[in-house]
Amino acid sequence: MAAKKSTADRSAAAVPPARTAAPAAPGDLAVRSGEEPWTEEEVAEARAGLHGEAERLRAEISASEKALSGLMRDSGDGAGDDQADTGTKNVTREHEMALATNAREVLYQTERALQRLEAGTYGLCESCGNAIGKARMQAFPRATLCVDCKQRQERRF
Repeated sequence: MAAKKSTADRSAAAVPPARTAAPAAPGDLAVRSGEEPWTEEEVAEARAGLHGEAERLRAEISASEKALSGLMRDSGDGAGDDQADTGTKNVTREHEMALATNAREVLYQTERALQRLEAGTYGLCESCGNAIGKARMQAFPRATLCVDCKQRQERRF
């Protein structure tokens, strides 16, 4: 059974730069049989949504890092704190670290989705290579697996 990559592994791995060539035409993006091809407006909407999400996440990460910096500065000055105060500071710091880690993971997924969109592989399952489905991609733009492969993955963990 393959181990799931940790967030630290993914953040340390170099994310390949986005292609500089012209992005794929909307009609070239994968759809399941019976689905209408992607229109230019739908692709533009998906791209704008992903860019907006990436900007929001960058701002969230920046705010978390500033909050963590303050919490780390305050953690050394525990003179006079009782155990409850120290515990509260630790819980707050751990919570802020978890939020920042989660935001970094979602940002990584969002940036990968943008890269796949530019490369023309947006909507293709990274496991089996079949189309994920336009409706699924519109509902969850960072999806990398079709429903069948996602269900198989979840059963393994």
